[in-house]
Amino acid sequence: MIDPDDLAAFHAAVAGTRPLPDPGRIQRRQPAPAPRPLQHLADERAALHESLHGQIGLQDRLEGGDEPHYLRPGLASTVLRDLRRGRWVIQDEIDLHGLNRDDARQLLAAFLAENLAHGRRCLRVIHGKGLGSPQRISVLRQLVRGWLAQRDEVLAYCQARPHDGGEGALIVLLRAAKKTRAA
Repeated sequence: MIDPDDLAAFHAAVAGTRPLPDPGRIQRRQPAPAPRPLQHLADERAALHESLHGQIGLQDRLEGGDEPHYLRPGLASTVLRDLRRGRWVIQDEIDLHGLNRDDARQLLAAFLAENLAHGRRCLRVIHGKGLGSPQRISVLRQLVRGWLAQRDEVLAYCQARPHDGGEGALIVLLRAAKKTRAA
């Protein structure tokens, strides 16, 4: 039960006050939609435009060597150059170490499909250097290269830079996800 003296003290303390005005806001019951990364999209468009339409200089002609690479026919060589230079941000990666060829192929296919569906374009595929394999030959290294070249969603790939995995990884560029029309 409330003490009458406490109630009287409370009324004396709030005497002369008035309620706050109604702010006129609507209370949302659903969470706000996730923000769209507009700068990220603009950066990707700019990198792709520069890759396709930029000048090819002497340094570009001297780059490239014996490292593995793939470029879908019909694309400008500058796409591969920009991939080698790290102009695309790696958005996801998969590590296939220790998997047999069937498991690795299924996991890689699912990984590519998931990233394509989520709009991720630049990926790292770690296949290993084969240091733990018999005769130190990486079985997955050659298989992964062939599998990637067969995939329609793969535009290009190149060997990762040393700090991204070097000979034990590939950097893969996927095509943009197809837009679905609302019915």
